[in-house]
Amino acid sequence: MGANKQNSTLTFKQLLQSSFKSEDTEEWLDIHFTRPIGLVFALFWNKLGVHPNAITILSIFLGMAAGWMFYHTDLWHNIAGVFFLMFANFCDSTDGQMARLTGKKTLTGRILDGFSGDVWFFSIYLAIVLRLMPQQMPYTNTTWGIWIWVLAATAGFLCHSPQSSLSDYYRQIHLWFLKGKYGSELDSYKQQRAIYDSLPKGKDHFWKRAFHYHYANYCKGQEQRTPSFQQLHKNIIERYGEIEHVPQSIRNDFLRGSRPLMKYTNILTFNIRAICIYITCLLNCPWVYLIIEITIMTIIYIYMHRQHEQLCTNIINKQSWQKD
Repeated sequence: MGANKQNSTLTFKQLLQSSFKSEDTEEWLDIHFTRPIGLVFALFWNKLGVHPNAITILSIFLGMAAGWMFYHTDLWHNIAGVFFLMFANFCDSTDGQMARLTGKKTLTGRILDGFSGDVWFFSIYLAIVLRLMPQQMPYTNTTWGIWIWVLAATAGFLCHSPQSSLSDYYRQIHLWFLKGKYGSELDSYKQQRAIYDSLPKGKDHFWKRAFHYHYANYCKGQEQRTPSFQQLHKNIIERYGEIEHVPQSIRNDFLRGSRPLMKYTNILTFNIRAICIYITCLLNCPWVYLIIEITIMTIIYIYMHRQHEQLCTNIINKQSWQKD
């Protein structure tokens, strides 16, 4: 009630601005398109008393419907797939904005939010595979058959998944330096594993334990790929205790190097990936999307990763922490 009352005194522009995590980490398309539409939906559904989790569940079905439409080769089914995936993304934006408007942030919401995007893309990848299996490979007389499964698995599990997780991690690191502990969702394996271990076994805590177990492993994967940042993070905690106590000059040095990398995290999240799916499905060549994922996206991922690790190493060396 308190959040609703306070929000009722703000203009639409003020509400929209407050829904952004930061200008550094928001994409142009989200700022000018997705977030405003999502906020309109959020205000509408909030008036109807709809819970944010219900919107997330709706987004899951919309994403699955998009996958079904992309299975077909005709233009109108694919146009429908574009709209279904766009509305799934609006709902994904809406549920977060509604949670902030109403204060209805729950563990179930976090579980559903992470699960929803996975379901969308699993549905779309599966649809592309089933669509292409009986089709001929370009410039050959051979059908894709089993090879499209290999291509899709490589694109999805070996490329898409690590790209998205590391991009999200770098955004949270940036927000940690920019806004501090409470302006970021920079979680750790150790923290999440401790929560999992503290929860009693039994059906009453099954979903909580499942969430923290899998989320802990998700965090572990991010940490294993970022040794330089882990050293920087360790030095900061040992020397200052909290990010809020770190001198602003050090935080500014990091943000100055991290800010240019945010455009790469944006490329490797939803919007560019979705646009590639739209175009290639509409042109009836969705295999091109998988090639883009494996080649162009992977090159961007490697560059972003190397630059971020080098940035962390430079900050460590500049502060002479390794010599302490």
